[in-house]
This record gives sequence, structure tokens and C-alpha cells, in this order.
Amino acid sequence: MHLKNNVTEFILLGLTQDPFKKKIVFVIFFLFYLGILIGNFLIIATIKMSRALQSPMYFFIFYLSFSDTCFSTSVAPRMIVDALLKNNTISFNECIVQVFSLHFFGCLEIFVLILMAFDRYMAICKPLHYMTIMNRRVCNVLVAVAWVGSCVHSSTQVLLALSLPFCGPNEIDHYFCDLQPLLKLACADTYAINLLLVSNSGAICTVSFVMVMISYVIILHSLRNHSAEGRRKALSTCISHIIVVILFFGPGIFIYTRPATTFSIDKMIAVFYTIGTPLVNPLIYTLRNAEVKNAMKKLWNKKLISDD
Repeated sequence: MHLKNNVTEFILLGLTQDPFKKKIVFVIFFLFYLGILIGNFLIIATIKMSRALQSPMYFFIFYLSFSDTCFSTSVAPRMIVDALLKNNTISFNECIVQVFSLHFFGCLEIFVLILMAFDRYMAICKPLHYMTIMNRRVCNVLVAVAWVGSCVHSSTQVLLALSLPFCGPNEIDHYFCDLQPLLKLACADTYAINLLLVSNSGAICTVSFVMVMISYVIILHSLRNHSAEGRRKALSTCISHIIVVILFFGPGIFIYTRPATTFSIDKMIAVFYTIGTPLVNPLIYTLRNAEVKNAMKKLWNKKLISDD
């Protein structure tokens, strides 16, 4: 595959080439990334340490926070460092690794969101069978399937990238490596590969989004048979999940379901789903979730008592 390539490295043009704006980018996204790490680590640690958060829902939220952290880490650190450098080069192999990690953890997040929707469906629509069906062994198997599915998807992206011949130029008008920007640099007809991209990434985003939204419509419809208190609690949880789904799937569908054309807004859309969504997810799951907030308070109070 590499024999067809004259390009050994790429130049990432980033969000801006203006030296002053690059400093602003560094400060803002350093703070954003720090917020992502702190917020998601708090959720991961709280779920891991709290006995009150051992239900399947929090089991999946744990993996959502994990995938959020890894997803943003595949992009953010390099973007932050590049904002301080004049020459933002990335080797061919590093570029391929970034494509793999970005799609692996992005796809993992998609599958986890599907599992969370399925979990809420079982809890609200099939409450009598919920704990029997959604036991820890089943949850582990479902997450394992999600990992395998993500690996298959990301490996496909890498194989598509490796099949492209590059003979120059080597400037990627983006702040990370992805298949769509690479298609613009390939010195060959990329129509067929673009169709595969749309049918792979685009289809996964669109079909998954439709499936998740249909499941929540069914859940919300079934709430009419619940008590007022049960309806309020279930509605609060479902609304949180729906917000996360829209924030994550919306930009992904916009990017991956169209032909290989780029718009000036693409970079900002990409910032939204690679940095923005992992940043706001912890806020959604803590500020709107009394159980998580109570568990954090108990763990914090326990730590203060043990320190005394």
C-alpha cells in the first residue's frame, strides 16, 4: 500500500493560521480539554466507587464517559500542541493511527448510546423483567459486542485510507486526520471510496440515530401508564439521554452523510462533536441527575471524614 504513496507526512492547517488566534485557540481548548478530563473522570470514579450507582444505566454511563474521554483525547492534545507550533506536521503512520482511534471511540460512543436507549426501554416498558434480562453478564456481553463492532468499523476506515494513493499536495485543511479530508488529497478517483464512507460512517450515524429516537418515542409514549412520580423521574432521565443523542449524532450526520465536499463550517461542526459533546455530557449527567450528585456528595463527605 505504501509503495503508491510519495507522501510521508501531512501538514495540518488547524483552525487558523493567524499567530494571535492560535494562542487564543490554545488557551480555550486547553481549558475545554481540562474540563473534559475532570468532568468525565469524576463520573467514572463516582460510578466505580459508589454502591448506589451499580445499576445497568450507570454501567453504560461509565462507558460513555470513558469513550468521551478517549474520543476527545484522540484529537484535542494534538490540536492544543499544534496551536503553539509553526509547522504542524503529522507523519503518515500517525495520521492513520488518529483515523483509527477517532473512529473507534466515536463508534463505541454510538453503540453505548444505543445500549443506553435499550436499557431505558427495558427499565420503563418491561420493568418486571428488567433485572432478569439486564443482569451484569448481559451488560458485559453487550459492551464487548460494542467494542468488537467499533474495531470492525475503525479498521474499515483505516483500510479505506491505506487504499488511497498520495502524491502531493500534503496539506490537510483540518485540525485532525479523517478520511474525508484525506480524500481531497488523493491522486485518484475517490468516488467509490466516498460511497463506501457514506455507506459506512454515514449509515452508522443515521441508522443508529433513528433507532435511538424511535426507542425513546416508544418509551415516552409508554409513560402515560406510569404514576406521576414515576413519569417525572423517567422523563428527566430520558430527556437527558435525548439531549446527548442529538448533540452527538447531529454533527456526525452532517459530516458523514454527504458527498466528499467541504464547507467552511465543517471545522466548527467537528469541534462541536469532538470537544463540545464530551465537555457537556458530564454536566448533563450530573446537573440533571440527583442520584449522581448525591453519590458524589457522599463520597466527598466520606473522604473528608477519613482525612480528619
